[in-house]
Amino acid sequence: MNGIVLRTRGGVYDVETTDGVYEAVLRGRVKRQERVGDRVVVGDRVTLALDAAEGEAWTIEDVEERTSALVRRAPGKAPRAKVIVANVDRIIIVFAAAKPYPHLRMLDRFLVLCESTGLDALIVVNKVDLVGRPAAEEMFGPYHRIGYSVLYTAAKSGEGVAQLRETLCNGISALTGPSGVGKSSLLNQVQPGLALRVGSISEVLNKGKHTTVTAELLHLECGGYVADTPGLRELGLWGVDKDELDLYFPEFEDLLGTCKYGNSCSHSHEPGCAVQAAVASGEILRSRYESYLKLLQGDEEVEEP
Repeated sequence: MNGIVLRTRGGVYDVETTDGVYEAVLRGRVKRQERVGDRVVVGDRVTLALDAAEGEAWTIEDVEERTSALVRRAPGKAPRAKVIVANVDRIIIVFAAAKPYPHLRMLDRFLVLCESTGLDALIVVNKVDLVGRPAAEEMFGPYHRIGYSVLYTAAKSGEGVAQLRETLCNGISALTGPSGVGKSSLLNQVQPGLALRVGSISEVLNKGKHTTVTAELLHLECGGYVADTPGLRELGLWGVDKDELDLYFPEFEDLLGTCKYGNSCSHSHEPGCAVQAAVASGEILRSRYESYLKLLQGDEEVEEP
């Protein structure tokens, strides 16, 4: 049978098929396959077989090539990739307008992650009722002008929930963002009880663990899937080539190649740089440019204050 991995727990995988959800373990040859991050993650499409020798247990015989993945640098000193969820169609990045105050440098890193993997990004600004729509748009409006889709929501009042539900009902979405921004509250508005279900599962899976990043893939009643990822306090990028970093800032696009030193310009210190001139004139947001410089200088992780 073919299916999709909904969650992982200690070497056991819950796989949804057309016949229901089955527990499965990895076949030995799958364990030896080379793959970025873990061999099997939430969102992977797999083939199951019944292993009579193991007491009628189900095993994962094959894993399809991933079409996309949400990947971060795993916490710790040793550099390695951590695939949070595979085969997603879009990343929905949730930030709060207040409580917690939005740390936009982290948002910039999320967007670079999406740009570098070719994934569509939707910025959801939650808790707009705490500051008012004009104040929220003042903070996040520049991202809309750059070209990103921005949706303003308030889980308590239901503002923007219908639009969010419409997006989630198509394909596979990964819901991510910092801790405390109201991701679970939004999910409860999209489908009552859904976030509660995610929370109860995560509590069991993460008991006694302190540095685990675990996603749960939930099948919505409307047909789509949503991966609710735990809130991240830091985001280290993985697989981002610094020589191509300027390609991941859309507002730089029309200026690339027009600098005095052409495509070899790093846009950090060179004279005659078109990007620096655009920052000085206000055409490019200075905070976005500073995020670019931080990444260019090797600041691989950012942590919320």
